[in-house]
Amino acid sequence: MARLFSLEDGGRIVPSLRYQRDPMHFPIERELRFRLTGKRDEPAGSGMTIDMGSKRLVFRTDQTVPTGKRLDMAISWPAQLDQKCALKLIASGRIERADSGVVAVSIERFEFRTLGMNGLAI
Repeated sequence: MARLFSLEDGGRIVPSLRYQRDPMHFPIERELRFRLTGKRDEPAGSGMTIDMGSKRLVFRTDQTVPTGKRLDMAISWPAQLDQKCALKLIASGRIERADSGVVAVSIERFEFRTLGMNGLAI
């Protein structure tokens, strides 16, 4: 299988494969917080999205994450509700690939919520 991302000159990470099951995905950089699901002591982390669609998400992080694990994510959303209220995208999925700080996630479910006082808390 081809890689989901590659490095351009200057270290910029770009998607190198158009997903057959999710042709509508877009390069977008937004702040992201995540938590591995399972036991209470599973680690949490943060990062920046690189590429996003309705079924897949690619993001950059400094934390090490294991392939195959499930995770919950909170992503800052660029649009506002009624042009007044900040939103976040809450998504859950499975880590398909993690390599050199770049993680590809298959999204299983998602919903929008207001950002609220807790920010990007999951």
